[in-house]
Amino acid sequence: MDREAATDLVRGLVEIPSLSRQESVATAWLAAQMRGSGFDRAFVDDAGNAVGELGDPKAARTIVLLGHIDTVPGNIPVRIEDDALYGRGSVDAKGPLATFVAGAARFGSAAAKAAGLHVVVVGAVEEEAATSKGARFIASRFNGKSEPIPTACIIGEPSHWNRVTLGYKGRLLMDFTADQPMAHTAGPDASVASVVVDFWNWVTAHADRANDGKDKVFDQLSPSLRRFITSTNDQMHDTVDAQFAWRIPVGFDAEAFMTELRQAVSGFSEITTFNLKFRGYERAWRGDRNNPLVRSFLAGLRSIEPSEKLGFVLKSGTSDMNVVGPQWQCPIVAYGPGDSALDHTPNEHLPIEEYWKAVNVIEQTLIAFSNTIPRT
Repeated sequence: MDREAATDLVRGLVEIPSLSRQESVATAWLAAQMRGSGFDRAFVDDAGNAVGELGDPKAARTIVLLGHIDTVPGNIPVRIEDDALYGRGSVDAKGPLATFVAGAARFGSAAAKAAGLHVVVVGAVEEEAATSKGARFIASRFNGKSEPIPTACIIGEPSHWNRVTLGYKGRLLMDFTADQPMAHTAGPDASVASVVVDFWNWVTAHADRANDGKDKVFDQLSPSLRRFITSTNDQMHDTVDAQFAWRIPVGFDAEAFMTELRQAVSGFSEITTFNLKFRGYERAWRGDRNNPLVRSFLAGLRSIEPSEKLGFVLKSGTSDMNVVGPQWQCPIVAYGPGDSALDHTPNEHLPIEEYWKAVNVIEQTLIAFSNTIPRT
């Protein structure tokens, strides 16, 4: 696949809207593109993922390139302007996904078979919905029973073409309501809104204590207030509907923390009833840089720019690495062209030159990685 074809691929993918749970048109299109680009097999699986495979499924080792095809909302007119592709998903994360498809196509079926390597490219669904339905399905497919656990995995997320991401913080979401009987504002009891503010202040103070002595953001507990809505029900009760969220560090005991939160709310007001619901929990995950996958990336990068140094990043968000990393326990990094600061923004765009460099890095990384695998 040459530069023009690779550019057509990423533009075509970005042009198809694919909000979370509305990805079917895009996944069918991408599977067809992979079939036409020399993949041995390409299909939409039972979770709705677009999957393309090179080489023998029974090969000695498997490498999974796991991107996501869904996007957040936002209508950005798709265009190429000043050699940059504008459009929702161009950076997060259709650009990295198209990089995987184009780079794997350039590596090719013959090379995969000669190396005894099974290459699996996945455009996963529902990553942005905090369900990671597609990644969970792939994690269960390669479970060491029905199919072997992958030898290595690359997650498709933007990090610039010359950097890889080694880890992501975890996540915990808490939706809750706080309810109490209406009272006159001049009365002695605090309003339900004030009680929830006290709860939020407790949360931030708890994080400050947990973060004492921890200078790096990746190692810190980071709370955020996502929603705060006050209302009156049937003219008899005042209610707050809110969401608190946390980015959590490696090794954090989420179960103990949830218990602590349930206990804490009982002490804020005798007349306030809290209903806490936890969801979206993902463990933090951090990989190492001393493994065949990272060394293959270093070789791939240097084959494109001999003097370029491979950068390493730790991110405070989450990705599908949080889903498959703990299950597979294999060498894993995240990679993809684009500036992650543009994720979800109205100005989301991907420089074509950077994208093309990343395509070639993936091709050369697969070549280097295949050379570490015994031929069968």
